[in-house]
Amino acid sequence: MKIFMIGGTGLLGSQAAKELIERGHEVLSIALPPLPTGAVLPPEMQIEYGNYLEMSDEEIAKHMEGCEGFVFAAGVDERVEGPAPIYDLFKKYNIDPIKRLLTIAKKVGVKHVAICGSYFSYFAKKYPKLELTKWHPYIRSRIDQENAALAFSDSDFDVAILELPYIFGTQPGRKPVWMFMAEQIQNSKKNILYTRGGSTMVTVKQVGQAIAGAIEKNKGGNAYPIGYYNMTWKELLGIAASALGYTDKKVVTIRDFLYKLSGRALMKQQKKNNIEGGLNMVKFAALQCSNMFIDKSEGCTKLGVTDDDIQGAIGDSMHLCKEILDKKIETVSMRGE
Repeated sequence: MKIFMIGGTGLLGSQAAKELIERGHEVLSIALPPLPTGAVLPPEMQIEYGNYLEMSDEEIAKHMEGCEGFVFAAGVDERVEGPAPIYDLFKKYNIDPIKRLLTIAKKVGVKHVAICGSYFSYFAKKYPKLELTKWHPYIRSRIDQENAALAFSDSDFDVAILELPYIFGTQPGRKPVWMFMAEQIQNSKKNILYTRGGSTMVTVKQVGQAIAGAIEKNKGGNAYPIGYYNMTWKELLGIAASALGYTDKKVVTIRDFLYKLSGRALMKQQKKNNIEGGLNMVKFAALQCSNMFIDKSEGCTKLGVTDDDIQGAIGDSMHLCKEILDKKIETVSMRGE
């Protein structure tokens, strides 16, 4: 199968391309420069560097012609801040492109689509009483992205949304999203203070398998909750601290109200700077301090995701963070495409 991808040089896109090519598929991609120093991409992948948002529908259609599959491994996540209402920014990068790209894809004969989404959508649907779409612009945008994408699905056009959780693994030359955790562990004098609760997680290799599985296996319009390993924050921080060499530091669970206080202070500072975040950090305590777990049978098993070394992937992420903190290497940041 010939597959067109947005974001093929990123952490997730490059792993998906590798997996798809190993399965015998052909992959071509549009991606933003620069390519991180040391990044290893499948030599068989055809890449055009550029911004698809600046391309005409005709230009994009020309790239998609002859393709049966389309992967969207781009967009922006909850860490983004900007002028209020921040929802407009998420709409610009996560929702509007989906409507445009799927319209073009359907016209040129693409049959199978996989879109990288967020596991916050899963929890918004699972826990309606938390009103996550009301309080969190980012989560609202991910639900709206899902609804927009799934509306395109029919008997001849398969659409899969991958509701991705926290992901561990590295791409040489690209700064991990886990810098905040490494910095917190390194800067903690004795105890590492963190909330109760925990999260599901996967390795980047498993994300590649999930994307390939969605292209090959999905029929119709479906959202797949992606989760394989479930850990408490205490377990995760312990593994991360050991990987960084801080085996003497103990992880201490703080009370929920302390997390809310820090969230309130952050939001106060954001308001002072005339910016807004994608998450209401006071209301987010309801998720942060809970077990955001997903059983692998809900999505991963269906898509053919197999077991991997999650502790090794956490360690790799922390080792790269440590090299960056020690200024041993230069990297480019994760960025929306």
